[in-house]
Amino acid sequence: MNVVWFKRDLRLTDHLPLLNASKNGKVLGIYIYEYEVVNQPDFDAIHLQFINESLIELSDGLAKLGGKLAIVKGNAVQIFQRLYDVYGMSNLWSHREVGTNITFQRDLAVAKWANEHQVDWQEFSQNGVIRKLKSRDGWAKRWGEKMCESVHPTPQKLSSPHLPSYGGILSAQDLKIEERQLLTAQKGGAHEARNYLRSFLAVRGAQYRKEMSSPLTAFESCSRISPYLSWGCISIKEVFQDTIEIAAEVKVKRRPKGAWSASLKSFLSRLSWHCHFMQKLEDQPDINEVNISRAFDGMRSSSWDEEKYIAWRDGNTGYPFIDACMRALKATGYLNFRMRAMVMSFASYHLWLHWKKTGDQLARYFLDYEPGIHWSQVQMQSGTTGINTIRVYSPYKQSTDQDPEGIFIKQWVPELENVPVSYIHKPSEMPEMEQMFCGCSIGKDYPLPIVEHFEAYHHAQQKVHAIKQTLIAKLEARNVFIKHGSRKRNRQT
Repeated sequence: MNVVWFKRDLRLTDHLPLLNASKNGKVLGIYIYEYEVVNQPDFDAIHLQFINESLIELSDGLAKLGGKLAIVKGNAVQIFQRLYDVYGMSNLWSHREVGTNITFQRDLAVAKWANEHQVDWQEFSQNGVIRKLKSRDGWAKRWGEKMCESVHPTPQKLSSPHLPSYGGILSAQDLKIEERQLLTAQKGGAHEARNYLRSFLAVRGAQYRKEMSSPLTAFESCSRISPYLSWGCISIKEVFQDTIEIAAEVKVKRRPKGAWSASLKSFLSRLSWHCHFMQKLEDQPDINEVNISRAFDGMRSSSWDEEKYIAWRDGNTGYPFIDACMRALKATGYLNFRMRAMVMSFASYHLWLHWKKTGDQLARYFLDYEPGIHWSQVQMQSGTTGINTIRVYSPYKQSTDQDPEGIFIKQWVPELENVPVSYIHKPSEMPEMEQMFCGCSIGKDYPLPIVEHFEAYHHAQQKVHAIKQTLIAKLEARNVFIKHGSRKRNRQT
């Protein structure tokens, strides 16, 4: 029996393990709700909901081809052992997963089990991430070659073993996860993935380059395919090749140039960065646990402030733009990239909170949580990589630049709905008479800022710069760059 192990690859098209298994005999697809994964602090009920929607579509699609999808819960090694003992199992097929140390150690355990039981486990790459990469030099060229490989077709027919049905879709309650619902949520599945991609490349993406930075426009103008890439409902190769096709149309004037050309170019570059950051986690699976540059160990360890953390988590910091972003994210599971960087930077610098707990919180909030991208960015915005520029976002500048009229703020922070535009970015400066007129008492209806911007900004910069200038930090930075750094000079990211 050939077992195809679905993980973060919940699709039928461009699924080489499934295609190869279909040519090798009877196939059983399997998805495992793994206790070790769902009980981690980076997993949330919104992830489960998206996964379940994707599993329903995947199961239906396999059934139409004559296949089966067993959906079970437990430990991967124990599940495979039962299949081996009861039904016989000669081959295991899957994509490589670029995950944190939890899934990395799980894969090592599965590999050991497969070797001991003479089960042939074949793993395949589903993106531009390279396993056992020896050098970053030339990475971009290899990524481009991978993206241009043929998209693997869906098998025309599957033959499945005659096994009793068991398992099925499990709820948050079944898995003992705290239940949470989004106010508005993207639905899982390959069908929705293609709908989002088509609408972006046909209409929504025209002003992508111009409008991706502001939350006022990004919810519509960004591709919004990130959840589908993260959970594997569509492959990055498919997205890349569809985008290249549209770019070619623009080039031969089948579509107006100008904004479209710039937007498609920006989008393609971000597809490359997508895998660039995932490669960092592949090369160092513990970057969700330790500082990338160990020179920064202990920098924030003794300064945790639970009240500040809760205020940031719930969008009650007294900084309207920060609060609007956090509340929007919590309600929708989405926030555009610049705003993600800003809220993380604010937590790490202004509030001086350790990135691990705030990073876990954002991971739970993000419907599109992709560990490799997420933890690389968390550490970049916290100043602990040793090789990136220390970038402390000013919430006031971002607010006036990206939401000048306070439209986004008033949408998500209704306490400030009647505050005049002249005070919407800094309501704490509003005179008492004005507060009375607009029905918003600062410090009562909406909090005062929990930290003073310039004081917190300068304190954080001094702390990080002091460490960055040490000899050990400079030596660490050299090693980090060799392992993880982008190679911009020779266009080999």
